[in-house]
Amino acid sequence: MTAVAMLAACATVSAQEEKVLNIYNWSEYIAADTVANFEKETGIKVRYDIYDTNEILHAKLVGGKTGYDIVVPSSIWAKMQIEAGLMQKIDKSQLTNLHNLDPMVQEQIAKVDPGNAHLVSWLWGYTTIGINVDKVKAALGNTPMPANAWDLLFKPEYASKLKSCGVSLLDAASEVFPSALHAMGKNPYSKNTADYQEAFKVLQQVRPYVTLFSTTGYINDMANGSICVALGWSGDFNAARQRAIDNKTGQKIETLIPANGGLLSFESMAIPADAPHPKNAHLWMNYILRPEVHASITNKVLYANANKESIKYVKPAVAQNKAVFLQPDDMKKMVAPDSVGTDIRRTMTRLYTKFKTGV
Repeated sequence: MTAVAMLAACATVSAQEEKVLNIYNWSEYIAADTVANFEKETGIKVRYDIYDTNEILHAKLVGGKTGYDIVVPSSIWAKMQIEAGLMQKIDKSQLTNLHNLDPMVQEQIAKVDPGNAHLVSWLWGYTTIGINVDKVKAALGNTPMPANAWDLLFKPEYASKLKSCGVSLLDAASEVFPSALHAMGKNPYSKNTADYQEAFKVLQQVRPYVTLFSTTGYINDMANGSICVALGWSGDFNAARQRAIDNKTGQKIETLIPANGGLLSFESMAIPADAPHPKNAHLWMNYILRPEVHASITNKVLYANANKESIKYVKPAVAQNKAVFLQPDDMKKMVAPDSVGTDIRRTMTRLYTKFKTGV
């Protein structure tokens, strides 16, 4: 078969693609009407499933035959998945709205996806500390807030006082260890196994004071006052703050920006190598890249997007929220994501299990 014939055959298959799209995304990471509007416009039926850690998504991708057409990994995990051949290249000719993406964010993503060949930005945020202002102040008593917010969780003299009002950590080794390392002044993505052993010792010291491990439920727990300090994602703290306001719970939630910054996270849409509906996946990507669509997601979940044309559609209160769209000085403090090898990931997983169970 000639090259021209092969292309024609591929085009025929693509054109005959059934009107189905299977999406696997983070929980609470989309607007209420995003899927419905896409279905109404295209006639494509969307099956939308959720996960709450990169580890869960990665395990499915490695296992193969997920049936998903769109997944949304964090950039450091996407790097591994791209290198392992688990993602297919995007066809940029089908993404007429790709030019809307901010070149600076594209440059960051290109560090894990050279040429931006596989990934299309969804949203971005950062791992940090969130607090219930009044409850933390009351629990600390005469002890002043630390100069660096990380100390609230990773130093026993603070964590011990905060146990009384609830201390939560993200239930993910790939979040807890980089955060602990960063709090210690080390490279959060260290390639040195000994650093993780040292971080484990720090974590052991605060383990008695951790009352919750959560990657989703902590949002409501912050909003209703069940916990007072948490390691979490910026948008989740912003969401907890908004829920507290909307539900008039009286809880004052604040997203802190540590003195040495948080850990940036870029989530991007990608198409698995064995996706059954790649054409529909491209239609979805191009739809999300519309400024008004991207803005509607930011307005709902309170994470920043990389769509430079969307800001005019973002609600003023969100656009002006310095915990959503970081100020230049705060952005400079942030640590860009980096990947670690399989050996380090295994070390993190083993030590995290030991830390969590207290064995």
